[in-house]
Amino acid sequence: MAKRILVVDDEPDIVTVLKMGLKRKGYEVITAYDGKEALEKAKAERPDLITLDVMMPEVDGYTVCRELKNSDEHQSIKIIILTAKDQSEDIQQGKEARADLYMTKPFDTDELFEKIQNLIGE
Repeated sequence: MAKRILVVDDEPDIVTVLKMGLKRKGYEVITAYDGKEALEKAKAERPDLITLDVMMPEVDGYTVCRELKNSDEHQSIKIIILTAKDQSEDIQQGKEARADLYMTKPFDTDELFEKIQNLIGE
């Protein structure tokens, strides 16, 4: 059974690139374009991993990450924060939200896909 990945970003181009690349790698891909939608889909679809932007409408990525990681039901979901926020305090916020990985934009898709594979296999 294919691993399921939720791609969350308010930039449609990034969502499209990641979705196409992950599907080629054999993953099932779900998408969301803001933090509120991300939380709803994460809870309903139970993905194995989430790539999560930080600066989004409705709810920011740190809040989404924190809420999922503090939930007994969803804390096992692997979360990669993928953001343009590259200051040390931003990275610290990602750690405090309990993200499994913090990557900054622009990112190398091959490197991202390798890290996804390392986190969830397949």
